[in-house]
Amino acid sequence: MTRTLTPELLDALPPQHPDALHSRRDLGWINWAMGNHRWFARTLPPLARAGELALELGAGTGELAARLARRGVAVDGLDFCPRPENFPVERTWLAGDLRTFAAYNRYAMVCGNLIFHHFSDAELAKIGAALRRSLRLILASEPTRSLRSQRLIAVLGRTLGASHVTLHDAHVSIAAGFVGDELPCLLGLAASEWDISCSTTFLGSYRMIARRRT
Repeated sequence: MTRTLTPELLDALPPQHPDALHSRRDLGWINWAMGNHRWFARTLPPLARAGELALELGAGTGELAARLARRGVAVDGLDFCPRPENFPVERTWLAGDLRTFAAYNRYAMVCGNLIFHHFSDAELAKIGAALRRSLRLILASEPTRSLRSQRLIAVLGRTLGASHVTLHDAHVSIAAGFVGDELPCLLGLAASEWDISCSTTFLGSYRMIARRRT
């Protein structure tokens, strides 16, 4: 499959629209089924260093940041959405666009769950240039781009009562996902400067761990 970007319906809905609320509930079970939050909670804390701050890109409902906070990782959130009620009270919520965010140098680590696939190759190159300036660790969990993943989510989604927004957005998200070493390459993470690990899971998650060489 060639990587293609199609606008997602959820991105155009007001946060409190019934279809948006339904779709975010659907995303909750998708993240649970794919083990995305469990993977971050298992992977990030051992790699964090004392006193370091992490930033979650597209922090959404705040569930991942809250989970990481319980594991002792200080995580701020960056998103267009309003600050969620369950976001850790001691952490900062930043309302804005990660493409133009100017304070990555405050952070040592960035994590992104189902966020990088929203951007074109050219946008990812610019995002990568900003991230590379100061970060030492980048974690990402994204869709694996495959027809199998699209068929699987269509069957599971309908079985579990997913909304039309979720079914549409899951299909196009997978079409915009990644395979192999595409994501680190698009972010411009050179193997001479970064230790990079990319893997995929049976249920269609694409995971990247990128650690700056010291």
